Amino acid sequence: MHTDLPEFVSFDAAAGIIVGVEPVERRLSDLAGCFMDDDAYRAALDANDPVVYSVSSVAPADGDGQLHYGLGRINPGKVGNEYFLTRGHLHERREAAELYVGLEGEGLILLEDERTGKSWLTPLKAGSAAYVPGYAAHRTINTGNVPLVYLGIYPADAGHDYAPIAEKNFRQVVVEVDDAPKVVDRASASGR
Repeated sequence: MHTDLPEFVSFDAAAGIIVGVEPVERRLSDLAGCFMDDDAYRAALDANDPVVYSVSSVAPADGDGQLHYGLGRINPGKVGNEYFLTRGHLHERREAAELYVGLEGEGLILLEDERTGKSWLTPLKAGSAAYVPGYAAHRTINTGNVPLVYLGIYPADAGHDYAPIAEKNFRQVVVEVDDAPKVVDRASASGR
């Protein structure tokens, strides 16, 4: 997280970077437990350890009413038939919402309401915006053949809570079936 930036910053959407901000990279090895097919995950990891996604985040101000933002870039790829994805998270301040603005590529946001367990998908592509309501765990998925680049904007005091996802994961996954994304239940697809 970079906090000493001016109020104006430049970004390179094609590269998925904010100028002057070193991105945090997440490699396949950082995503243990995120993918449905453990055998496919181990095989992909044995083949190489690619960068799956990166995020450049800035926090220009803290306090009530302030906003933070980050530029995310998810590379194209799959583990088995499951598309590359982010770890996913809830906000520490659960009622905090987030807005995603698609800049390059195409993908989906998988959402799951922490209170009801209801899951749904929202498309994310260049020139679109996707709203993530409070209490919704969210994971971004690249379903295209080029990097998915997006800007996420959220309240400065939202925070990120990865623990519930690491413990339970999402109930649904997005896989490729007949050259198209399809959502399936994790438990039934993995044979549990």
